[in-house]
Amino acid sequence: MLLQDRIALVTGSGRGIGRAIALRLAGSGAQVVVNYRANAATAEETVAAIQQDGGRAVAVQADVSVFADAERLVAETLESFGRLDILVNNAGVTRDMLLATMTEADWDLVLNTNLKGAFNCCRAAIRTMLRQRYGRIVNVSSVAGLAGQAGQVNYSAAKAGLIGLTKALAKEVGPRNITVNAVAPGYVPTDLTADLPEDMVEEWMGYAPLRRAGTPEDIAAAVAFLVSPDADYITGQVLSVDGGLIMQ
Repeated sequence: MLLQDRIALVTGSGRGIGRAIALRLAGSGAQVVVNYRANAATAEETVAAIQQDGGRAVAVQADVSVFADAERLVAETLESFGRLDILVNNAGVTRDMLLATMTEADWDLVLNTNLKGAFNCCRAAIRTMLRQRYGRIVNVSSVAGLAGQAGQVNYSAAKAGLIGLTKALAKEVGPRNITVNAVAPGYVPTDLTADLPEDMVEEWMGYAPLRRAGTPEDIAAAVAFLVSPDADYITGQVLSVDGGLIMQ
């Protein structure tokens, strides 16, 4: 298997896209740390699904927007598995509304979780990867970070920031055989997108050449590729997984 003996940490992997990524990496041979902030039950369900298929996984609670929690998350990963090869920064929240009615708290929550959380986890994990002279980091951005989305100023800013983080960090750590890439999903029905207006979703699907929504498994497949040996010479890139939506 492509990821045999690799250790992967996937933030926000109790459900949705994060769960699909954790399951896909485990299916490729990785041992997985399933991170969650508040819902222990869903995280344990992800762990149980991995174990049922013969894989190895543990659930670790941590709020990645808090640097001390991110440090503890990485420390517990190392304590459980002895190393950390793959980091997928997937944890995210939304607080959608027009800028005119957006509060400072709405802005801070989204930026702190979606962007600062990735910084925190990268910062906590990078020393281990530098010592190993090996690491694979994938940040889950969004088409909103590439093109912007009305009603999602905070989310679009955070996801665009992830793209900048990806490219800058790729330049810093490339000499130590560490790659840093991003995926930019289009519309994927999950709990995170459940509150999007129906007319907005229909408009997006009308624009996308493939004329369908994405699935968590579509995103997981892209992540699995970027952390596999097949992508060893790819870094600093943003892979849109959106049915062609970004072209419109």
